[in-house]
Amino acid sequence: MIAPTAVVDVGTSKICALVGERTERGNLRVLGAGVVPSRGLRKGVVVDVNQAAESIARAVEQAERVSGFNMHSAVVSISGTHIESANSRGIAAIHGDRAVTQEDIDRALESAEAIAVPQNREIVHAIPRGYTLDGQEGVKEPLGMIGFRLEVDAHIATGAVPPIQNLLKATQSAGVTASEIVFAPIASGEAALTPAEKEMGVILADIGGGTTDIAVFIDGSVWKSIVLPIGGMNITNDLAVGLRTPFAAAEELKIQHGRIDLSGISEDQNFDVASFGEEGHRPISLRLTAEIIDARVEEILHLILTEIKRSGYDNLLPAGVVLCGGAASLPGLKAKAREVLKMPVRIGFPLEVEGFSDRVSTPAFATAIGLLHWSARESSARSENARSKQTRSNALGGLFGWAKRALLPG
Repeated sequence: MIAPTAVVDVGTSKICALVGERTERGNLRVLGAGVVPSRGLRKGVVVDVNQAAESIARAVEQAERVSGFNMHSAVVSISGTHIESANSRGIAAIHGDRAVTQEDIDRALESAEAIAVPQNREIVHAIPRGYTLDGQEGVKEPLGMIGFRLEVDAHIATGAVPPIQNLLKATQSAGVTASEIVFAPIASGEAALTPAEKEMGVILADIGGGTTDIAVFIDGSVWKSIVLPIGGMNITNDLAVGLRTPFAAAEELKIQHGRIDLSGISEDQNFDVASFGEEGHRPISLRLTAEIIDARVEEILHLILTEIKRSGYDNLLPAGVVLCGGAASLPGLKAKAREVLKMPVRIGFPLEVEGFSDRVSTPAFATAIGLLHWSARESSARSENARSKQTRSNALGGLFGWAKRALLPG
């Protein structure tokens, strides 16, 4: 039985702590959730360790109280424009006439990680894109195959050391050890994308509070990832400035009345909103609000399109774009995205989730649920590896025991 796993999604607008487990059907069951507004973060990066730690601790406390599980360690998300990615190739020789082992795969991946990384940066991820065995390309899983030369194409994500250390310090101060950090868009892809989309070629764009995280998936793996320093808070700020209303009121306005589609909105549709000064509340045009949101969303979508074209993979993405993150819930976004991006678009909801579904089965929780998928898969892999070693040990023990008994005098 695999023990429950814990994760913390450290976002610009919210901190989400989850405890979950893998069901017998292979789905995820969320046992506890804690969601609090973020403090001490800006554009995905910790700028105040104490405030960030306080927010993380509150979210963790909520999740622990509901689940009854102590979150001593957790898989933690990371984002920010300091994250950069590149693709690399590694090689490992298979000595002797034998099958490829996990140690051989690890050596090939370590070889791919041997890239020039500046002293102030470190590797966050080294994710295999595919393998080549003795010149045979397209190998998905080389374990157990016979060969002499194993090559791996890997996606390498690196991050600046100070933001990584500040994130780890904030989680540690909250009483949680980060067992692993996972780049946010890769985690979102775990939750919101289907295997068929990843195989065919798809873009995942997670429009969060302070950043838009983008990942390109082709042939079942991530090929490119990038972070744009723009997100839902930019929409809120535009509303606050354009409507001359406090930021908190603009955020509430965006959530309750925000939309992109201007059709069906008459000029005389108004609603009251808080304002500065002694006015208290004043009427605001719903059409003006939609126009402000539409302008900023269109800019975000054009930036996503620019990155798609810059990647060089724009002709390898028949599955189109999957949008998730808090801003993905804006009415009219899907139609607007199709108009700007000129490709298939769908809104990405977390897949295969049980428990707390009314709370976490929205595009805003794609990263958090993806972290649970990632953590559960890693735990399962470690458990399977341990069982495999135990089986080999038992088999060898039985063999040596038989040999010993055969040599003993009758």
